Amino acid sequence: MFWLRKPITGLSILLIFTSGAGNKMSHTLLCLGDSYTIGEGVPRSENFPNQAVQLLAGSGYDFKAPEIIAKTGWTTDELQNAIDSKNVNKSYDFVTLLIGVNNQYRRKSIEVYKREFESLLKQAIRFANGKADRVIVLSIPDWGVTPFAADRNRSSIAKDIDHYNDANKKIALEHHVNYVDVTAGTREAASDPTRFASDGLHPSGKEYAKWSEKIYLLIQRLCKKNERYNSE
Repeated sequence: MFWLRKPITGLSILLIFTSGAGNKMSHTLLCLGDSYTIGEGVPRSENFPNQAVQLLAGSGYDFKAPEIIAKTGWTTDELQNAIDSKNVNKSYDFVTLLIGVNNQYRRKSIEVYKREFESLLKQAIRFANGKADRVIVLSIPDWGVTPFAADRNRSSIAKDIDHYNDANKKIALEHHVNYVDVTAGTREAASDPTRFASDGLHPSGKEYAKWSEKIYLLIQRLCKKNERYNSE
């Protein structure tokens, strides 16, 4: 505590009481992907990026609205083209990447997928300012269990999805990023119609909430780790 010997002006009082307002760090989140990232068929507030940020805000973390580069139907090369066209030249605190279901749906070469996915992942790490531990890869959901796929070969789709996920998980681990498995949960959703959007293909807000919880816990742990590091 200290005593002021001179009168405090109105400007001085304003500075004293507002100088701490900017100390709270505001975090940023970039999400790269396809229909699963934008949340096709659900309100924007119910997609997994926004639900994750809402959970983080509820725990006292200040996050800006997530920035999303994603569109329904995109394959790895289309996502890459979109990123290139936007000329993203800033870094983010956290980055998510979920891409590949449309490669599988269109029967594209898995070898091409591996190459393009790795390129996207390296770019995601650059967007995270080179911090691999701030990047989160999500596995590809199994759309074969959805009502939309009722007349499709579900076992064949499941095998394809597993092959793609084996590939993206291996690449993710090689680059030391975080990997979140949402595929098992989407398969469990087969018996619960409330976990699908009205189109019978995409997840509902209820299902995205499960993904968001995993991302929230992961980002929260990373934020706490950073807080401990900064306090030392």
